[in-house]
Amino acid sequence: MDNIREAYEAVLKKLLSLRDEDTGAWTGELASSALSTALAVTALATDNDTDVAQSSVGLAWLIAHANADGGWGDTPASVSNLATTLIVCATLRSAQKQGIPGLGNAADVVLIGGEKWIESRIGRPCPETVVRALGRVYGVDRTFAAPILAYLAMCGEDTRAWLSVPPLPFLLALMPQGIYRFLRLQVVSYALPALIAVGLCRHVCVCNTSRRPAWGRLFAGALLKRLVALQPKHGGFLDAIPLTAFVVLALRHAGYGDHPVSQRGVSFLRQAVRSNGSWAIDSNLRIWVTSLAVRAVWKADERGQSAEETKRMAEWLIQAQSKEKHPFTGAIPGGWAWTDLPGGVPDADDTCGALLALKRLKESGCRVDATASVCAGLHWLRMLQNTDGGMPTFSRGWGRLPFDRSCPDISAHALSAWVSWCETTGSGQLPIQRLMQYLKKTQERDGAWTPLWFGHQGRADGKNPVVGTARVVDALRTVVGLMQKQIMLFGKYNTMLTSMLERGEAWLLEQQHEDGGWSAGAQSTVEETALAVIALTGGGGACNSAVRCGCAWLAENWRAGCERPVPIGLYFSSLWYHERLYPLIWTLEALGCNRMGSCQVR
Repeated sequence: MDNIREAYEAVLKKLLSLRDEDTGAWTGELASSALSTALAVTALATDNDTDVAQSSVGLAWLIAHANADGGWGDTPASVSNLATTLIVCATLRSAQKQGIPGLGNAADVVLIGGEKWIESRIGRPCPETVVRALGRVYGVDRTFAAPILAYLAMCGEDTRAWLSVPPLPFLLALMPQGIYRFLRLQVVSYALPALIAVGLCRHVCVCNTSRRPAWGRLFAGALLKRLVALQPKHGGFLDAIPLTAFVVLALRHAGYGDHPVSQRGVSFLRQAVRSNGSWAIDSNLRIWVTSLAVRAVWKADERGQSAEETKRMAEWLIQAQSKEKHPFTGAIPGGWAWTDLPGGVPDADDTCGALLALKRLKESGCRVDATASVCAGLHWLRMLQNTDGGMPTFSRGWGRLPFDRSCPDISAHALSAWVSWCETTGSGQLPIQRLMQYLKKTQERDGAWTPLWFGHQGRADGKNPVVGTARVVDALRTVVGLMQKQIMLFGKYNTMLTSMLERGEAWLLEQQHEDGGWSAGAQSTVEETALAVIALTGGGGACNSAVRCGCAWLAENWRAGCERPVPIGLYFSSLWYHERLYPLIWTLEALGCNRMGSCQVR
């Protein structure tokens, strides 16, 4: 217990030291991305000397971060994958043809290794084999596959490669948003900018190749106007480097490189570059990691933060809430995005995180009246809930493609948020009942749940049921505890929830490794161990022993200086990422619940 308390104090001190001085929030740091860097390098490789120099630095970073097997992963800690390796190799070849300075012999060496890696996976990388290979990765979802193939065609010399790029229904972007959920689109809701830009570019280039009139240009004015409406003021679509770079490159290749949308996108890429010459997948996850940190700091530190700091944090969260209908998804006001920057789009997970953070602050004595903000957030969630009872991420009923369907992890998060505020706001029982039924339906036979936004790169299927089950079990424990206080409202569901909770607990207990940690793979990780400990805390019986061993593992891991994050996060189009604050935040919460020697404290 001395080790646990010592580690807790050290982690708390470290996390508090990483707050932003001006706002008191946490910005965190996303992993650098080879895919983002490759795309941004090409987007900046124009006639501007400053941009060319920046591209040279980015190319050097790519060369230095090739994996030992010759390929590239989504982060420096990721295993090589096909999409990223294809894009990086195409970028290096294109840079060589353009004569960008500073490449030297090192580029030739890593290119040979990268192309060997590709050939060992898919054979000779002609357009046909690449299309088939990406089809095995992404299935019918063209959200990422079409832009990748378009990028390869842009970087290549054979114009016939455009014939292998699947068409995108870019003209549908001119139709009212309300009808999208009735269409069987092969792109997901957040991909509208790519749908427009890449779809138009592909159409123009295919018509040029076959020497046919590009009739789509007749609609270019309206399409570009639609892009203007979707683009945030700083130029970064979704604050995402890959999406913005795809749009910039597609518009340039279609002949619209001078359009303000393209120019603003280039400006965003310029300001998003890091000092080492790389780019991340997104600017930051400030709202998300701040919501998580509030839960850890204000819950774990029994001495509490000052009343002034508590007030400051609540006001920041309320200020970050969306106040207008969002042009990207048409979402009503009331939700929260993952970032407070202009490119953020309100989503269910971040809205639940902010609502629960406000609840934690209220329980800590915060006197800021958040009632109006909370009611707007709960109404926002209610309007998003799907007909199956579960929660999607961005848009209700958009489709069945990945990242656009209901999922257990966000649904459990929503259940916890709704029940936490139910007594205060009278938010209604029907959404809660439907969420319970959805979670019951999606629990697997062995008791686990599979999340949508987290994975494990060591597994063949890339899934992470440890994180998914831990998130749902944690939410269910919170809900069961609250329902015991509101027995008149929810007593009849107690048996169902308790059964789901016990089965989830049993599955997590079975997954604990001999060293006391958890992971969906062979080696325990900080993130997965901490989430499992948080979920099992308060379970009693066998859970207590598992929690003690898990806390001992976390404390010893901290003493050994092994706080490095691992890529368990899944971004848009299943791009892997790691976040610097995840190990700190979740370790703090796990140790904070148990540092007094009791595994019953929640």
